Amino acid sequence: MQKAYKYFRRLFKVRQMDFEFAFWQMLQLMVAPSKVYRNFRYHNETKHQWARDDPAFLVLLSLYLCISSVGFTIALHLGFFGFWKFLLWVVLFDCIGVGVLVATLLWLISNHFLLNKRHIESSPVEWAYCFDVHLNALFPLLLILHGVQLLLFGVLDQPYFLSLFLSNSLWFVAAIYYIYITFLGYSALPGMHRTVLILYTAVPVGIAYLLSLILQWNFATALKHFYQMRL
Repeated sequence: MQKAYKYFRRLFKVRQMDFEFAFWQMLQLMVAPSKVYRNFRYHNETKHQWARDDPAFLVLLSLYLCISSVGFTIALHLGFFGFWKFLLWVVLFDCIGVGVLVATLLWLISNHFLLNKRHIESSPVEWAYCFDVHLNALFPLLLILHGVQLLLFGVLDQPYFLSLFLSNSLWFVAAIYYIYITFLGYSALPGMHRTVLILYTAVPVGIAYLLSLILQWNFATALKHFYQMRL
């Protein structure tokens, strides 16, 4: 609780946040994600905790969501109030809500099934670290789905097979990236074994991708209808 209090207290102290380092982490998550988790290990050696103690990464991620939400508001013709509803949905549900659910699930799985308690360096996995892993994996996914997809939305949201293929391929790449970075996050912890099981989740994702092409279910179009009906 004390660590959580210090973390959220720093949200109101902008000068104490290291935005340059957080931006470096975001860049590395796209090109060399293993370097980010190598830094987490160094952080643990100096601060004696795996989770971040600086909310700068979360602040930059929230800023990116605000900017991308403006783009989606224009693309989906949501209007002024629709923008705020969209932003709240993305932040509270897509980012935080799903993040808490995924982090809690993997926290339980990692501590009960993936942690080798006989390993000399093993220690219980921190829930806050699980949430950080989710945020790390979420950023490239959002960059693809809220960035690349948004820029190509006019092309992707068309009743053609090429549009279907490009749209669903973006979602497939984003999901695989999320799985891979999550795998790296838990593999970086000492005393963990069988973390390859996380990679196996790519199998149902691949099956869903192939089925979507066969059934001609365009994810970009489905996303548009989903938000327009709810917002």
